[in-house]
Amino acid sequence: MKRKMMASKRLLPDKPKEFICRCIKERKIQWTYHVNMRMRGRFISREAILEAVDSYEVIEAYPEDKYFPSYLVCARRLDVVFHVLFAVDVPGDSVRVVTAYPPDPEEWETDLTTRRRGS
Repeated sequence: MKRKMMASKRLLPDKPKEFICRCIKERKIQWTYHVNMRMRGRFISREAILEAVDSYEVIEAYPEDKYFPSYLVCARRLDVVFHVLFAVDVPGDSVRVVTAYPPDPEEWETDLTTRRRGS
């Protein structure tokens, strides 16, 4: 897989969605402490994140995020829409699930993929 190099020496996948989906399908996933603590109270299961993989849509990118570049993904499973923040470890060929949450309608447009202005 071809990779882009950032000025800060961070490796970014050429196709973030494809990289994330492949890692999920191949179970090259690390679940952060934060996501494990938060998902239960937000009623989003690991299974929901795994099973929604074919619906993933990258809606925001954070190439300079603290530990690894990360991508906010909108996912759909059954009639439920939720967001997942994935950090991508390109050299380690894996992703980290940082957090998952239902999008707040006050913060997101009705499509749940476009952030409202001023948010």
